[in-house]
Amino acid sequence: MKSFISALLTSLVLLILCGVIYPLAVTGVSQMLFPEQANGSLIEVRGKPVGSALLGQAFTDERYFHGRVSAVNYNTYDAQSVKDGKTVYAGVSSGSANLAPSNPILAERVKQDLAAFLKANPDVKQEDIPTDLLTSSGSGLDPDISPQAAAIQIPAISKATGLDTAILEKLVKDNTTGRTLGIFGEPRVNVLRLNIGIDALLNRG
Repeated sequence: MKSFISALLTSLVLLILCGVIYPLAVTGVSQMLFPEQANGSLIEVRGKPVGSALLGQAFTDERYFHGRVSAVNYNTYDAQSVKDGKTVYAGVSSGSANLAPSNPILAERVKQDLAAFLKANPDVKQEDIPTDLLTSSGSGLDPDISPQAAAIQIPAISKATGLDTAILEKLVKDNTTGRTLGIFGEPRVNVLRLNIGIDALLNRG
């Protein structure tokens, strides 16, 4: 009986410490020191959240920059989630297809995406396309592309929007983030921020 009481008390103490006090403490500290990150790094336009800087979105409009390929649908709403004539919440899933480079399914997917990109960007040569535009990240949610992947889309976007290429080049440059701490990772451009910039330029005009 003493062992049972001791085990029960230990469980209760650990439950309170690990299940209540610790999460509340971490949440409180994060809200005080890193409120933006703690709340999902949301990006707002005119006071309304339009996405997260940490999660990629699928853009199909020819006026917008396109992000990396995803193995799954990471939009919360899509054409496949229609019920009673209304688009409903489809949920967010993530993950990689985990296909080896030798897998014919991957080869066929890359072939199709390559053909689609070349069709949308007729002035681009196949050998000039950055690999990140044809490959997915491990999570399938990467919100960024390389500056090269953004730059190669500029001529087609300029044609679709009527915006001068110099303006779009500046937009890419202004939204390019360097290596973390100067040494980790590679320079990157957030696709959502780029497309918000395009919207702002078009609305201004």
